Amino acid sequence: MKRILSRLRRAAEDYSMIDSGDRIAVGVSGGKDSLAALMAMKNLQRFYPKPFYLEAITIDMGFDNMDFTAVAALCAENDIPYHTEKSDIKQIIFDYRKEENPCSLCANLRRGAMCTAAKKRDIKKIVYGHHFDDVVNTFFLSLFYEGRLNCFAPVTYLERMDVTVLRPLIYVEEKDIVRFANNTALPVVKSTCPADKNTKRQYVADLLEGLDQENPGLKHRIFTAVQKSGIKGWSL
Repeated sequence: MKRILSRLRRAAEDYSMIDSGDRIAVGVSGGKDSLAALMAMKNLQRFYPKPFYLEAITIDMGFDNMDFTAVAALCAENDIPYHTEKSDIKQIIFDYRKEENPCSLCANLRRGAMCTAAKKRDIKKIVYGHHFDDVVNTFFLSLFYEGRLNCFAPVTYLERMDVTVLRPLIYVEEKDIVRFANNTALPVVKSTCPADKNTKRQYVADLLEGLDQENPGLKHRIFTAVQKSGIKGWSL
């Protein structure tokens, strides 16, 4: 946790993510990334010079056999308020629309559901678990499939919803999150989405992992290029 926490704090300070009195929710999908973000934010809350309120919100998308009981227990053990919001996302995507490439629509629907749930609870900032590898992969997804240089920003203000999205794990490599999850037995909830691990994102992730092994440090150089690219929200 020490390594994750130090990098999370650096990102929070580099991109001015947290102000005193903020009401922040971590969007918890049940995956290792969002759970690591939750525990890192809780640890940060204990000593950060700008006091902030923290809670966890899960959007229940309607998939079968996804039990968040252990996540609720983790939150209770760490004095983190936890809220689950029911949704019809699974039915909309797979039953009604029968999407063959569901990820983009799913992300939009989840974002909307999370913002709505947050606003009901007077939350103005939402933390997502996107990490260092997600930055690199998203940059190449945009390049390969959209023909443009683009990536999500560390801080994104959603004007229509009046909610700000924070991504404080951008300096944290996935391998560090995997190590933390294994060492602490995080109660990861396995996704039962039929598209899980069978996406363009997974293809790009596997491709870049291979290239990074052949060219050590490649992903770090790409990350630096993103910061220097002029893409909105990335300049230090």
